Amino acid sequence: MAELTTGSTEIDSAPDAVMRVLTDFDAYPEWAGVKTADVRATDATGRPSEVAMTISQMGFEAAYTLAYDYSPDEGGFSWTTKEATGVVKDIQGAYILQPNGQQTKVTYELALELTISLPGFLKKQAEKQVISMALEGLKQRVEGA
Repeated sequence: MAELTTGSTEIDSAPDAVMRVLTDFDAYPEWAGVKTADVRATDATGRPSEVAMTISQMGFEAAYTLAYDYSPDEGGFSWTTKEATGVVKDIQGAYILQPNGQQTKVTYELALELTISLPGFLKKQAEKQVISMALEGLKQRVEGA
């Protein structure tokens, strides 16, 4: 597995509101830095369990399908790659939600393996940019809702 990169933010909302935004994959193109997101399968409770996405960032394109595993008690979810094409070989990650009074601490973990070779510092910088964009978009989406 690739090296893990993390980032966190505090969101002025309860975990259930954050989870509603995080699991609304159809809206990801509006805030999460992906071009498209298409729910391909749901679990027994109706939550998305497989989602196909496409990205085009920094001159690179990729398409991938992720499989999701949910934590109990609105604690977030993790994902693994089911299939991928383009510059992405494997993506593993998680959103971890922790209640903090009237806020929720959201931690985004990402391990990204690419099909192209990049120097380590550039890859880490790209991962940090993905995490930062997603956390900022999530915060604005939840707090602005």
